[in-house]
Amino acid sequence: MKIASWNVNSIKARLPNLIEYLKDAAPDVLLLQELKLVDEQFPELEIGDVGYNSAVWGQPTYNGVAILSKMPISDVKRGLPGDDDDDHARYIEAETGGIRVASLYLPNGNPIDSPKFSYKLAWMKRLAIHARELLEREEAFVLGGDYNVGPTEADVFSVNAVATDAIFRPESRAAFREIVYLGLTDAFRALHPDEQRAYTYWSYQAGSFRKGQGLRIDHLLLSPQLADRLVGCDIDKKPRAQEKASDHTPIWCEISDPPPSPW
Repeated sequence: MKIASWNVNSIKARLPNLIEYLKDAAPDVLLLQELKLVDEQFPELEIGDVGYNSAVWGQPTYNGVAILSKMPISDVKRGLPGDDDDDHARYIEAETGGIRVASLYLPNGNPIDSPKFSYKLAWMKRLAIHARELLEREEAFVLGGDYNVGPTEADVFSVNAVATDAIFRPESRAAFREIVYLGLTDAFRALHPDEQRAYTYWSYQAGSFRKGQGLRIDHLLLSPQLADRLVGCDIDKKPRAQEKASDHTPIWCEISDPPPSPW
């Protein structure tokens, strides 16, 4: 099973690119972020025409997350538990293909001297609590999406350039480690522990993509039951090089079939 994640940065602006990616890369599951539209505007028919079911939680202008799958989608849950007043469309979770998948769009958190940074850290604490609950069920699951965190110096093109950015603040990185250290596996680093300049995001400004000035802020975190089946993971830079590209590009992992039951 191939599971991919992509912050499309407006599905209206990027629909042709998305359809091309679904046809060419053909992931079994695609986790989308930053849809920037309401549920009623989601292009379910166009996506269905290329063989995908969809579960969506939209929001006008900002945020919005979705799960696309070649397989049936069930038990859809919208919203990250832990704060009933948080109506930002940043988290959707469902069952598909025998695993639980979640598409998440973690708050950016800038500027760091504003309530936005406190919200980011509180959201990450809620995600850690929810991840612990999922782990206690001993189910196979993936938490994928735009985490807006560069975990290490190897994940940013310049430490100085992002030193005061919320994506690289010590508090953000510590919160990310707390989630991983619960027992999750960063799929990319599991297979590429020392790879440099492996980015999933490049700003639109100053020719960042051409110069290779990017960040690895999109991640696929796997439960132990999936990590044992991890056979591939990489970043697909092709969509970022297209006309009218998102500033993010897809990251994907490949999961082998589960072992046969001994009973």
